Amino acid sequence: MTEKTIIITGANRGIGRAAVKAFAEKGYDVWACARKPGEAFEKDMAAESLRTGTAITPVYFDLLNEAEIQGGVKKILREKRDVDVLLNCAGVPYGGLFTMTSMDTLREVYQVNVFAQVQMMQLVARRMMRQKRGCIINLCSAGGIEANPGYLAYGSSKAALIWITRCAAKELGRYNVRVNGIAPGLIDTDMGGYKPDSERKKMLERTSLGRLGKPEEIAAAALYLASEEAAFMTGQIMVLDGGRV
Repeated sequence: MTEKTIIITGANRGIGRAAVKAFAEKGYDVWACARKPGEAFEKDMAAESLRTGTAITPVYFDLLNEAEIQGGVKKILREKRDVDVLLNCAGVPYGGLFTMTSMDTLREVYQVNVFAQVQMMQLVARRMMRQKRGCIINLCSAGGIEANPGYLAYGSSKAALIWITRCAAKELGRYNVRVNGIAPGLIDTDMGGYKPDSERKKMLERTSLGRLGKPEEIAAAALYLASEEAAFMTGQIMVLDGGRV
């Protein structure tokens, strides 16, 4: 049994998948959370566990369903192990003009990107408060900092998550629980595919490094935030957007 454990949502692809690999390589046992079972995902997690010598355990629940979230987290906490890190990677994108975004769409995006994140934080934070230590990392977005046309639902949901991150940091600091966020720019994942090619081109032209970010680079930032090197860092949003100007 290794010393540290982490819960990672959105573990089946993109940044979440890269984070599973990065934290397992550092000796963390991983609770890899995904929406539904899949043979490829199960095989990948088993292979990664064998390669790193750590326990990587798939857990399934839908972030659109509050009861499933609660059941999934309870399953993890029943193991009676300390939880060192919660990394909230799961999220849904949506592009649509302000006047064309329905209330149903807005509710769905907020359920996944805001309400489910808060529920995960609340459930895990109670364990961390009893432990008197812990680290929560939320995947926010540069889109939650900079307002652009066509991103009402996604951008405002990530802006809310930034505020929530800072608020939680102030409340949980007395329990030695740190809460930080990472705000990526355009990252080379399938989630970024919802942006039209013309929009992606404009964003890259504004990026000092002139390229897409890599999921592994975001995972490396999460590793830093979870490390002792960042022990005095809380309530902060680390912006990794390649120098968007």
